[in-house]
Amino acid sequence: MFLFTTVAEYQTQRSAWQGKTLALVPTMGALHEGHQALIRHARSVADVVVVSIFVNPLQFGPQEDLAAYPRPKAQDLAICEQLGVDAVFYPSPPEMYPEGPDSLTRVVPPVSMTENFCGAFRPGHFEGVATVVLKLFSITQPDVAVFGEKDAQQLAIIQKMVRDLNLPVRIVPHPTLRDERGLALSSRNQYLKTPQEQEAALCLSQILSGVQQALTNAGGSLPAEETLERLQAAVLAPWQSGPVSVRVQYLAAVDAVTFQPVARLQPGVRVLMAAYVNQVRLIDNGLLL
Repeated sequence: MFLFTTVAEYQTQRSAWQGKTLALVPTMGALHEGHQALIRHARSVADVVVVSIFVNPLQFGPQEDLAAYPRPKAQDLAICEQLGVDAVFYPSPPEMYPEGPDSLTRVVPPVSMTENFCGAFRPGHFEGVATVVLKLFSITQPDVAVFGEKDAQQLAIIQKMVRDLNLPVRIVPHPTLRDERGLALSSRNQYLKTPQEQEAALCLSQILSGVQQALTNAGGSLPAEETLERLQAAVLAPWQSGPVSVRVQYLAAVDAVTFQPVARLQPGVRVLMAAYVNQVRLIDNGLLL
């Protein structure tokens, strides 16, 4: 397995892969089973698999602790090697942004896709994501890029960027991987320190599965706002007092492509949510069937 820390090193090797299909799996490291599922899927659709590991400062807000983000480099590289990754691109911030982030040309996604949900609570986040993803595409020159559906708003923005800018890469979404209880796998789950916090985190998937069950029982259509409010109240009721609190930041139903809110729940609609379990912010979503 190759390990590249500079653009020049990587691009020298990239020329040797001409004629082979190349899949990129962009990550910020701290690889878990969800990332591993993306890597395995990339292996199934391409001849060469490249994993990028870069903790991108552009997507961290002023109240978010960039320095505290986990960076288990040796563990991440071992996982990549075990999964048969052909190369890991592991650049430093100065390698990616040699003149500093303040002087960088940036990608600005449509306001209509960034003003709500995670974008409303993390100003500038998706601009940072789109900018680094476009830069990674330019550097690594993939034919295919694999992204998890757990970050659904991010995925929709990247898909639109690829369409709008006519980028020669095919975006391959991969379903959210969950543990045996239904909790969506995330690097943030490691901050759930107690069994009570871990149990409380299941509220997100319970609300989403409750929405799907209610829609199935109703035969295919329900008012969105009323149904979501009712299910949220029912699932969160046991957590209204005690040492663990669950605070929903948003719960919404949107068009799966445009990410605009919709008035009714029906098949093809995506339900999104973010919630704090004590101080740990988690996100989840589900596509209604």
